[in-house]
Parts: sequence; structure tokens; C-alpha cells
Amino acid sequence: MNLEHWRTWVDDIEAAPLDALLGKASPGVRATLDRCLEQREITPDEGLGLYTSRDDDLRAVVKCADLVRAADVGNEVTYVVNRNINFTNICFVGCQFCGFKRQRWESDAYDHSDETILGKVADAVARGATEVCMQGGINPDMPAFKYRDLLDVIKARFPEIHMHAFSPMEIMYGAKRARMEYPEYIGMLRDHGLGSIPGTAAEILDDGVREILSHKKVDVAAWVDIITTAHSIGVPTTSTVMYGHIETPRHVVNHLDLIRTIQKETHGFTEFVPLRFIHENTVMFRKGLVKPVGRGELDFQMYAFSRLFLRGQINNIQTSWVKCGVDLAALTLKTGCNDFSGTLMEESITAQAGGDAGEFVPVDLIEAKAREMGRVAVERSTLYKKLYGRKAPNGARPISASPIQADSHACGGSGCS
Repeated sequence: MNLEHWRTWVDDIEAAPLDALLGKASPGVRATLDRCLEQREITPDEGLGLYTSRDDDLRAVVKCADLVRAADVGNEVTYVVNRNINFTNICFVGCQFCGFKRQRWESDAYDHSDETILGKVADAVARGATEVCMQGGINPDMPAFKYRDLLDVIKARFPEIHMHAFSPMEIMYGAKRARMEYPEYIGMLRDHGLGSIPGTAAEILDDGVREILSHKKVDVAAWVDIITTAHSIGVPTTSTVMYGHIETPRHVVNHLDLIRTIQKETHGFTEFVPLRFIHENTVMFRKGLVKPVGRGELDFQMYAFSRLFLRGQINNIQTSWVKCGVDLAALTLKTGCNDFSGTLMEESITAQAGGDAGEFVPVDLIEAKAREMGRVAVERSTLYKKLYGRKAPNGARPISASPIQADSHACGGSGCS
């Protein structure tokens, strides 16, 4: 990736007058962008034209996405101070896009004790975290009420921490182990301290694609059922897409159309997070099923399209520094994004798939990258309440010092797919 090329490209778009860029766009793209700017919903077919735009069309799409972002959510770049905790890497599912899971007999398989997990939460709280993101592998030896009991252990010691935990795949597995229906099971987790659910395990919401990615994983109907059930009983979730693997542009557009439809019905999504596929250490790449997609153009297409297609339904579009790298993620703040994700503190799901962005971004760096893009960074809660001027428990700014060395047993959090 030529970062300087893309920095100049984005800056030139920002400086160019809207009329000039629209004047160079093709008639179809220009008409769709006019609809977006008028706050009129665009169709999936119109969205496909935006997502597949190139050259002058893409420049116009990016310009409009940035203008819509400014109009709808302003110029503040939000972020959350959080820590990822992955309590086990033991998993029997066998997703072909994953480099993280281990079989229980492998030497580096682990299932963290309650004491280890509490130690990680204590460290997070001491460093100013307001959220713990907790996900894990699907362990065949998991006790029936493991997820409930994890919440009890953590909330008994740290009642104020927001628990953003358990993907729809984990919810499905936990409900089956507990022999409970989804409303009863998710309600139980909520009552024991679950604050919100990561909308991961979504990948591409198409069963044909999912069969190739992971034939054992939660199917589309179950994913939708779990997400909408959570929303109906007051548990908000995020929403995600994984792009840049075997999917087609139409798959992506249909995925976002389903997300948008759910949001119209439930209003339960707090954000949308496009997640680039990291290929290096995955089964799919070793089998030759995927070809690497260079960083830059596809990411700008994805983020700008997401902002425009979801306008009026999901205001918060989150970039992923874990997937894109910090510098490219900063550029996406000019292509429709308004949220810089979290500090994470630990990250290994993406790292073990071959990601090279690191495991931790301190607040100082987030603030610096926002300033470089002409924006102001503001801390938020998990549910997007802005926390202006908040101090960590020790009176300092939250984790503004140099990063600590994180271990390799971490959850991808916003980096999970």
C-alpha cells in the first residue's frame, strides 16, 4: 500500500468542490448521490453502483460520504477505552478465515481461570477502561452456564464495567447448552450483567457464502433471530461485515440491506463496523480460495458506501485500526467514518490471522490521528454517550502512557469478524 498516494488522494477530494466532483461522475452515480444528499433512502441496486464505483465516481462517492458524515454526526471522532478478553481459544467450529482457534489437545490451547480473567479486568479498570469486550472460542467442554457465571464473577468485583460480550455464535451455543430459548437465555445474561452484544459472527449474511467460510457456524436465520431477540428485550448490539474474501459486491450490498432492514424494525444497532479480511495465516488463503486485496481503494469503497447506504438508520460508522492499520484507519475518517474503535489493550484474533497493526492504541495516538485529519477525538461509552474530560480512577487521563506488553490470549473485540 502506498500510504502517501492515498493520503494525497483523500486530501484532494476533501479540498475539491462538491459540484466539480459530481460533474465528473457518471449519470447513474450522480443521481444516486443526489438522493443521498437529499436524505432519501437508496435502493440495493443504487447502492451496488456506489460500492463498485471507481475513479471519478469513487471520488464523488467519498466526497458525499464525508459531507453526510459531517452533517449527520459532526466533526468529533469518538472512541471507547476498552479491553478485550478472550477467555478461551479452544474451539471446534473450524472457520476457514480464522487463525486463532486451537483444539483442546494443542500445546497452546487455553481456558482462562476466573482469577486470570479478574486480573485482566482489574488491569483494564486501573487504566481507565469503561468496557470489557469478552468473546471466546466455542469450547466443547464448556459448562452449561459458563457465560452467565463469567458475568457473575466479573460484575461482583467490578459492578460499573460495561460488559460487551458473547457473539451470536456464542449465544446460540450457550442457549443450546443451557436448553433455553433465546429470549429466556439472553434475558438471563442481561439480568446477570450483560450490557450489549457484539454483532460479530456476521461475516457475510448469505448462507451460500457462509457454507464456504464455516459450515458449522450460525446461519443467517439464527443470526437474525438472536440479534432481533436481543434488541426486543433491551440489549443493544453492534453490526459488522467482513469484506475482501470470496464475497461478491452483491453479497455485500445484500448484507447491508438486511442490516438496514433490521435497524428499521428494532433500532437496536449502536454502530456498523466494516472489517477487512486478514488472509495471511488462514486456511482459505492456504487453500488458494482467496487472493489478497490491497489496502486502500476497497476500504474507501466499503466505508463510504456504508455511510451513504445506512444514512438515517445507523449514524455511527466505525473504522478498524486493527484491520487497516492506524494510518489508513485515520484516512477513513475522511471517507465516512466517525468512530475510531477502542484502545483494545489486547488483540490476537486478527494478529494470529496475520494482522500487523498491533494490539493497543493509546488515547494520545487516537487524539493525534484525529487532529491530523482536522477532527477532534472524544471519548465515549459503549452506547455512544460522550464522556467529555473524563479521568481515570487514579486521576490521570485514561491510558495515555506508552502501551504495556499484551499477552497473546486476547479477544479481537472490534477486530473480531
